[in-house]
Amino acid sequence: MSASLAVTLSDVEAARRVLAGQVLRTPMLPAPKLSALTGAEVFVKYENLQVTNSFKDRGALVKLTALGEAERRRGVIAMSAGNHAQAVAYHAARLGIPATIVMPVTTPFVKVAATRSHGAEVVLEGETVAEAQTRCEALCRERGLTMVHPYDDPHIMAGQGTVALEMLEDRPDLDMLVIPIGGGGLIAGNAIAARGVKPDIAIVGAEAALYPSVWNALTGDRRAIGGPTLAEGIAVKNVGTLTLPVIRALVSEIVLVDEAQLERAVNAYLTLQKTMAEGAGAAGLAALLAKPDLFKGKRVGLILCGGNIDPRIAASIMVRELERDSRIVSFRLSIPDRPGVLGQIATRLGELGANILAVEHHRRFLDMPAKGAKLDVTIETRDRAHADEVTRDFERAGYQPVAIDTGGVVE
Repeated sequence: MSASLAVTLSDVEAARRVLAGQVLRTPMLPAPKLSALTGAEVFVKYENLQVTNSFKDRGALVKLTALGEAERRRGVIAMSAGNHAQAVAYHAARLGIPATIVMPVTTPFVKVAATRSHGAEVVLEGETVAEAQTRCEALCRERGLTMVHPYDDPHIMAGQGTVALEMLEDRPDLDMLVIPIGGGGLIAGNAIAARGVKPDIAIVGAEAALYPSVWNALTGDRRAIGGPTLAEGIAVKNVGTLTLPVIRALVSEIVLVDEAQLERAVNAYLTLQKTMAEGAGAAGLAALLAKPDLFKGKRVGLILCGGNIDPRIAASIMVRELERDSRIVSFRLSIPDRPGVLGQIATRLGELGANILAVEHHRRFLDMPAKGAKLDVTIETRDRAHADEVTRDFERAGYQPVAIDTGGVVE
């Protein structure tokens, strides 16, 4: 391991002593259902169980504990899309340190509310963390505050690296760790710790495909950066100057994960593991879904690094996954516009074992005769085969079923 890196294994071990008794030593448990889903032998580190529901508690507390008395009196400032904000606000309040947090206006309400609940002054500025950073730096200079950077700081990196120390104590036989990448603090700190303890362990990064900042920096690509992503916690445009050399030296591969893979991963944590994961927190699992051959048969440690997802988004994801699996299906029928037809269709669906969720008539479509109508039906089925069975039955009955998406668009 290069001696020029900003953090050493000794720094991570020292950070662990600072955190002892102050943050939760989260459980790492085998995940047989995720193993069956991915083909790897999966173990999950549940950092969503920290007080602020993310790993950020670790780095924030190490940084705040390292401040001098004058710095504590003046106060601290941080920019964050949510989890770092909550961690800084919570631990600053515990230590009696005034805290100001600058957050993008796009930050989920649940994260803004949680940050304010810890007593911090919250300033909403910009569409992204990068835009929030500009305002944060200006306030830092104006007020003489100490910046608590979300990732590009040795104390932050060392604090985050304590996760890997715990993981390898619990499962020293892990073949690889798969770690989400935003600015790089989590993966850099844990790569240093893991490779320091077990030099042959592989470290794989999971980066949102809409924000391939580290990918571009390492490969020389110029992939576009930006757009609405489920993984707002790792939607970072600026790579850390301290974290990038660590990633370059110690990370073997980066997997770009798209929005559908992130949704599948969040849903898998919700429905298979019965635990809450935000988009960034599920990015490691999304990488396994994106490139299963890379991980097949390996003992893989995942860090479920955050669980602060908007409940409305979580509910939407679960419904969308039911639609992807054809367990919720919508189709348009051509029907005669006369009494009793709707009852016949409802009876037919009941006999087929389908549950009706929604029905909507359309009588003004010009592709129908005046005495005809279109009927949009949304049903719940057991699986794709059951959905196909229902469709075939309505085809035989002459209703000409046509699949539609949930927005009513004919496919």
